[in-house]
Amino acid sequence: MKYLDLVFADAATNLACDEALLSHCEACDAGEVLRLWEPTEYFVVLGYANKVAVEVNVEGCERRKIPIFRRFSGGGAVLQGPGCLNYSLVVKNERVRSFRNIADSFHTVLKPHQDLFARLTTKSVQIEGVSDLVIGGKKFSGNSQHRKLRYTLFHGTVLLNLDLSLIEAALRMPSKQPWYRKGRSHIQFLRNLAIDAECARRGLKNKWGAVDELYLPAEKIDQALQDRYSQRRWHFRF
Repeated sequence: MKYLDLVFADAATNLACDEALLSHCEACDAGEVLRLWEPTEYFVVLGYANKVAVEVNVEGCERRKIPIFRRFSGGGAVLQGPGCLNYSLVVKNERVRSFRNIADSFHTVLKPHQDLFARLTTKSVQIEGVSDLVIGGKKFSGNSQHRKLRYTLFHGTVLLNLDLSLIEAALRMPSKQPWYRKGRSHIQFLRNLAIDAECARRGLKNKWGAVDELYLPAEKIDQALQDRYSQRRWHFRF
């Protein structure tokens, strides 16, 4: 597996990079790739089909100058910011054999993460709600995917030291909740791992054997920015 060492200062370009990465792998059969990045500013990211007014406290975000974006994969709305570690993993579809069962496909990717964070925290880690990683009933990682013919992008966030109080201000209660949430507020439902980011990075790279670096042409990211991520109408489409 290859490693993409590419991080941008702004949220829009980081989101565009994920879409460009999947498109590049699909078009060029570039092989499997891992990318890791950490945001330096707070922002909200909606899932592809989320409605802004339903999932986001728009007034609260405006008051705190937290911008709102949309990704091209599914799942729910999240708050990103310092203390989050994001991974983007492009894998060949034959690695994830059970594409007819979304839960099984997530399990193939999340099982190595489950083992890694159990070791790093010395706590029992569970996979819950199809695509969540959980300790003691509290979620520390949410994940989503986007499939193409030959490759699929799995990407998600690991909460290391995020200011969880800001989530209550930025997000409404999600319109869709996994059964194990049981109506808990964001602050009651989520937790940080409180582990070193560099340690988590090394662990993920080792787990996936990501060694050789991938070159991603800048024009592919620019195209994704132009098509979607620099456009307000994309982020507020619903």
